[in-house]
Amino acid sequence: MIDKTVATAAEAVADIPDGSTLAVGGFGLCGIPSALIRALLDAGTTDLEVVSNNCGVDDWGLGLLLAEHRIRKMVSSYVGENKEFARQFLSGELEVELTPQGTLAEKLRAGGAGIPAFFTPAGVGTQIATGGLPRRYAPDGSVAVASEPKEVRTFDGAEYVLEESLRPEFALVHAAKGDRHGNLVFHAAAMNFNPLAAMAGRITIAEVEELVEPGELDPGQVHCPGIFVQRVVAAPGVEKRIERRTVAEGSAR
Repeated sequence: MIDKTVATAAEAVADIPDGSTLAVGGFGLCGIPSALIRALLDAGTTDLEVVSNNCGVDDWGLGLLLAEHRIRKMVSSYVGENKEFARQFLSGELEVELTPQGTLAEKLRAGGAGIPAFFTPAGVGTQIATGGLPRRYAPDGSVAVASEPKEVRTFDGAEYVLEESLRPEFALVHAAKGDRHGNLVFHAAAMNFNPLAAMAGRITIAEVEELVEPGELDPGQVHCPGIFVQRVVAAPGVEKRIERRTVAEGSAR
């Protein structure tokens, strides 16, 4: 039996070196691997290039790494909930590669499937395709690094832009259940970017709320097969937060 479990989150991320590329699952604060992120923060790992839908919030998720200037570059789709993210980007401290959300998801899925690139209609006619989208600003506010033009081809009368897939060196994901073989089950909306990040990472590390023995998971309910996962760490009772709690007027507190 291949037992992929490690004892602690700290042990699971101990060999992630400075300068690594890292895919991180989750959407907002839903389904983020918070125990692994905290372990990476405590390890002091820095100069990271992170691929994730967003960068958490100012005091949680990837925002913790960002606040300590551990992230060199973000490849993201949505970045609207983090004031420090905006400050670092506009001041030239952080490089950002903005990517349409569906394209980002497919970049990860394609990478995990061994597909080096694909054509998509998303971004045609915009700076996503034509180039010139700011990636890093200079301290004086000028554009220091801009995106390059991408190949555009016509299929059946419609234009499509060529996007390259992503294969980060490591991936961090969060699952509701997992077994010692690395088979994972995600809960509800945590199915967001977690399966895609797990597929794409060359070494994928999963934190699971409930660790079960091989054979306990219904094979038909497994969302991510263990072949994509190299390490599993139990994270029972991991803290979960909500970005914005909205309560209807007059409802019970």
